[in-house]
Amino acid sequence: MHGLMQQRQLTISSVIDYASQVYGDVEVVSRTIEGSIHRYTYRDCARRAHRFAEALDRLGVKAGDRIGGASWNHYRYLETFYGVTGLGAILHTINPRLFAEQLAYTINHAEDRFIIADAACLPIFEACRDRLTHVEGYIVLSAPEHIPNTSLQNVICYDDLIADSGDDQFPWANVDEWDGSALCYTSGTTGDPKGVLYSHRSCVLSAYAFNMPNAVGVGFRDTLMPIVPFFHGNGWSVPFAAPMAGAKLVLPGRDMDMAKLHELIVGEDVTVALAVPTIWLSMLEHMRQTGTDLGQLAKIVTGGSAPPRAMIADYESDYGVTISHAWGMTETSAATTFSHPPNGVSHDAALDVRVTQGRPVFGSEIRVVDDAGEPVPRDRDAPGELRARGFWVASDYYNAPDKPAVDSNGWLITGDIGKIGPDGNLRLTDRAKDVIKSGGEWISSIDLENAAAGHPDIVEAAVIAVPHERWQERPFLIAVRRQGSAVTGAEVLAWLSKRVAKWWLPEDVAFTDEIPHTGTGKIDKMALRKQFVAGKSGFATGQT
Repeated sequence: MHGLMQQRQLTISSVIDYASQVYGDVEVVSRTIEGSIHRYTYRDCARRAHRFAEALDRLGVKAGDRIGGASWNHYRYLETFYGVTGLGAILHTINPRLFAEQLAYTINHAEDRFIIADAACLPIFEACRDRLTHVEGYIVLSAPEHIPNTSLQNVICYDDLIADSGDDQFPWANVDEWDGSALCYTSGTTGDPKGVLYSHRSCVLSAYAFNMPNAVGVGFRDTLMPIVPFFHGNGWSVPFAAPMAGAKLVLPGRDMDMAKLHELIVGEDVTVALAVPTIWLSMLEHMRQTGTDLGQLAKIVTGGSAPPRAMIADYESDYGVTISHAWGMTETSAATTFSHPPNGVSHDAALDVRVTQGRPVFGSEIRVVDDAGEPVPRDRDAPGELRARGFWVASDYYNAPDKPAVDSNGWLITGDIGKIGPDGNLRLTDRAKDVIKSGGEWISSIDLENAAAGHPDIVEAAVIAVPHERWQERPFLIAVRRQGSAVTGAEVLAWLSKRVAKWWLPEDVAFTDEIPHTGTGKIDKMALRKQFVAGKSGFATGQT
């Protein structure tokens, strides 16, 4: 017997309709690509999204067509998340930081008909335009006076395009909640990028989960600032979660200058902000140098790589801001687990939890398996390969039958190595390709990086494996000194010797002005391996 409840589809368009009707006067504040501040409301956003859907319809875009989008976070790009999907088409969020070869590959693989782009992103398409086999034109997210001269063909001004549409109530397409809505590609660090095709249902459910108290916990009294770009796994669900919660939304544009970000955080009374740890390490330095604070900011959510324990402690003790570490990936629609300590634990015990990847929210499941694919019991202190499944987890890669996403039991193969304790908290120790196996024993590069980053004279640290004549592999530390510091490698190793097991101590330390990061903000260990090679002693030395 079926229940007698109304059958309503979980569609992305329903989110902006709700925000327009219930929280229509709530602000969306953007720093534009040109640098000025733009303000309008969710009601305005919905009207313009309807107009864009009508404009795409006039261009001949049909349900299921792929439309590429390459932009930084601002109000025009937000509108496309609803205008494209509201027509039943699929928004392919393009990472403009990808290499030209990867960029062309993803656009061709997706068979994008049109590209939506900031004026600032046009040069990347000019560099690979002759390799783009399906693109019919480029819609520039700009007013006409800000569109630069370009060699691209069929360039269309976004503002002119929606101005030509007088229909700000253009009807949304009648889509099924299981229909594709957004297409996001992995960063492709070990081969061609792989496409993950989200459904309307998965996007709505992941946004629901985002707003749960044991996840980010955003409500209508909050002001949310996603510094994480929208092309990272749908901006960690923020384009849907913020309107769903009725939260004020602050979009920083492309300027990642700490003074500009700080200005928005304080000036707009931001209460919740999201970014990778690199951003928060830089913001910590900015505040120390300027003697400023973070205004009303109460909560930081970070992901992409593990935040250093010392950074979490400093934000809490010096600025009253709590940091929650989230784990997720493109294949899991961004975050799946969140690190929240239970009530009544000591300060140190709370920090112990905050540096983990945390526990899954309802709708997601995780487990670790051994080499035979069998689940590792949670009462064993043994790492395994992480698997995930849930309501918003990929079952296959887009148009890639030779690249399975899940194992024989239907669990997503994440490529991460970790442990799940009796309390359910996930603790990642490495990516499978980054694990250090020394003398038959595993060493966690993540734990070493966290320990090293706790040194008062180190801003950021990375650990890679280097060949060793006796132990096969040993850890090698690359670090960025704090400004004005002259700390030596020997001093860092002496400091670490009191905090990690002796056999974990890196064989050597190299200092650099900057650690490279991938287009998704993670430490680029592939680049570090190319930069540092094995020396005669088996230790690593910088390439010349």
